[in-house]
Amino acid sequence: MAITFDKALGIHEQALTARSRRAEVLANNLANADTPGFKARDVDFQAMLNQATEASQGVSMTRTHDSHMDVSGSGMSAELLYRMPHQPSIDGNTVDAQQEQTRYMRNAMDFQASFQFLDSKFSGLKKAITSQ
Repeated sequence: MAITFDKALGIHEQALTARSRRAEVLANNLANADTPGFKARDVDFQAMLNQATEASQGVSMTRTHDSHMDVSGSGMSAELLYRMPHQPSIDGNTVDAQQEQTRYMRNAMDFQASFQFLDSKFSGLKKAITSQ
């Protein structure tokens, strides 16, 4: 029986990709905290992970009629969502820098945890291959 990376690593590779994507979006929000009219964005991490899981399991939706919505795409193509502000500024900017920093740091910690878990998977595979 052949071992594939998809089976050995599970969803953790896609989780790292999703966390990286979310980090980009949150960093963009922080960079534009003082830009008038800028709207804070975010991605739905759970939806991205669900799409990746379905794609890796071969479960996908197909169009059976021309009038059906097209829902095809890769597992990491989740759309950017606008965040509802608690207190929008007068200039129309919806970025709350403190909340964005908190979200960014939480995402960074989750990324590190996923990375460490993935690293332990590789260490286990290496030990299995070298018979240690």
